[in-house]
Amino acid sequence: MTETLLAAIVLLGGCVQWLTGMGFALVAVPALVLLLGPADGVVLANCAAGAISVVGLAGGWRRVRPAAMVPLCAAAACTVPAGAWMTRQLPRPVLLLVMGALVTAAVLLVMRGARIPSLRGGKGAVTAGALGGFMNAAAGVGGPPVSLYALNAGWTVREFVPNAQFYGVAVNAFSIAANGTPHLTGAQWAAVCAAMTTGAVIGHAIAGRIPEHRARHLVLLLALAGGATAMTKGLWGVWLSR
Repeated sequence: MTETLLAAIVLLGGCVQWLTGMGFALVAVPALVLLLGPADGVVLANCAAGAISVVGLAGGWRRVRPAAMVPLCAAAACTVPAGAWMTRQLPRPVLLLVMGALVTAAVLLVMRGARIPSLRGGKGAVTAGALGGFMNAAAGVGGPPVSLYALNAGWTVREFVPNAQFYGVAVNAFSIAANGTPHLTGAQWAAVCAAMTTGAVIGHAIAGRIPEHRARHLVLLLALAGGATAMTKGLWGVWLSR
């Protein structure tokens, strides 16, 4: 049963990642955390999102902007340990509450298309990278700060996707180094790999049939629902432990 649910979550996350260029962690993390627990759920999301970013970057690495990516990735490397430390210190209900809140807040900011002066220029790259690194190691969702940085920098979708994938490779590698690998059985790993492959095939097949803005809107709504669910379960757990 666990393998079936795990495969369904990863398949959905992989599909929307290939469909829209973003969204695996936002969609999958809340469900993975509820299924596997905060530690394994986050690290599995890091592994899967990192692998997808590696494959996606293969065709777009020439469009990566080193001037923006170097400070983003360097700042992320500095804050990943703090996020990893937090996941090891907080009780599970509190972690669920924090992760759900981070996902929900990030989604709402992206949906609003927030214009934030502090996320512009070199300082903005450092700020976005630092926030993304912390959030990625703590909650598996490091993309929203980079999305907001790109929005405030005026990047097009064509410019954003390869740079986001480059950042995804780097920040997920840092997070895996800090958090370790998930404790899954052989059957669970097989289900994850099969689901990622199937998700990629489905995402590619339907990418040209669904308008990009509708697909992104669906991703954000799914992520918002997942974040709210994780927050609710965390609050319930905190209340029961009183």
